[in-house]
Amino acid sequence: MQSDLPNPASYQLPAVIARNERIVEKSFWQKLLKLAGNIPFAEDLAAAYYCAIDPATPTKVKGVLFAALAYFVMPFDAIPDFIAGFGFTDDAAVLAMAIGLVSRHISETHRKRARAALGVKEPKA
Repeated sequence: MQSDLPNPASYQLPAVIARNERIVEKSFWQKLLKLAGNIPFAEDLAAAYYCAIDPATPTKVKGVLFAALAYFVMPFDAIPDFIAGFGFTDDAAVLAMAIGLVSRHISETHRKRARAALGVKEPKA
């Protein structure tokens, strides 16, 4: 029997994306800049952030990226960040999965902005 009610996912997704975006806006740069020298995926995180806030990025892509970025920001996750050597492995895995899903949307412009924000020199051609 088919219900006349709308699919909850169709109207909850924008609210979930908005919640994740608020979480990221609140703490992302503070945490990233504090840890940037200690995590090898800092540039990817920043590029994902710039892609997520780009108005040209499709909503579904923003949803994936904001979810991964919010996971990085949240203090409670599968492996606590303070565990030396292992603390950010789950964050790296979540980010790698998210970027793998939406990599074609992360442009060189996003990567350049990430390098500039982190103070990383541009690679030589």
